[in-house]
Amino acid sequence: MKGLSDTNMDINAEIAARTEQIETIITRYLPKEEGNQKTVITAMNYSIQAGGKRLRPMLMLETYRMFGGRSKVIEPFMVAIEMIHTYSLVHDDLPAMDNDEFRRGKKTTHAQFGEAMGILAGDGLLNYAFETAIKSYEIEPGNANIGKALQVLAQKAGIHGMLGGQCIDIEAEGKFVTEEMLQTIYQLKTGALFQSSMMIGAILAGATKGEQKKIQQVAGEFGLAFQIQDDILDVTSTTEVLGKPVGSDEKNHKTTYVSLKGMGQAKQDMEYYFRHSVKVMDMLVVKNEFLTQLMLNLVQREK
Repeated sequence: MKGLSDTNMDINAEIAARTEQIETIITRYLPKEEGNQKTVITAMNYSIQAGGKRLRPMLMLETYRMFGGRSKVIEPFMVAIEMIHTYSLVHDDLPAMDNDEFRRGKKTTHAQFGEAMGILAGDGLLNYAFETAIKSYEIEPGNANIGKALQVLAQKAGIHGMLGGQCIDIEAEGKFVTEEMLQTIYQLKTGALFQSSMMIGAILAGATKGEQKKIQQVAGEFGLAFQIQDDILDVTSTTEVLGKPVGSDEKNHKTTYVSLKGMGQAKQDMEYYFRHSVKVMDMLVVKNEFLTQLMLNLVQREK
């Protein structure tokens, strides 16, 4: 994908700086580890502080900025989307699901706190995500867009979004999966939270419905490219680089883009979906060069 990365911007330094800012915001909103339920709160905080790219809140913030957003009203939603993403990982790692004991080089939540507490920590993060997002009303009580953003947050996390995709994914294990079904799984399981992130950024910044629709398409296609790259890394990377076990898709008898279409075609399709998402974003009047470079960096990632 030469050409798209030709810029003087030190993208890695920019990402690191923004990640640090997001970490500060997340820390500010974490629940206090106290009371008789302290263990589950500790497990929740352990899960969300285990690291990661923080790319969903970053995509949300950069989309918000692209459409002219400047208020702190975006911050509770940034934390909320990361909590929802983290809860999904906590539950994904459970013995009944992917049965992974390491993620990002650290013990997974159930491996550290026990299976029951792992389930409860995931539940706690999902619920606390909405407790956190609702705090945006304290910042801008009269902002009607907050309600619209909450609708997107809820829908894209649920049965018509990420959760729905995970359900289809589980039922497809060990079965023949068509390319169309695999794309549906990816669009829901991975793409939905990317759509939620970028759409919420657009909504809270006051983007028009037409602009919101374009952002939804951009995020959906980017999510597809991101997930195909994930499939590629599961075959080509190492546990040390990736921070989690490689080959887990094969171990769990999952059909992936690589197993279905081969490595060469998977790489071509990943590049196609990414380029098309950027093409759609270029149709917008507003621009954010960092956002484009961030997306490129993520589909070219090695972990």
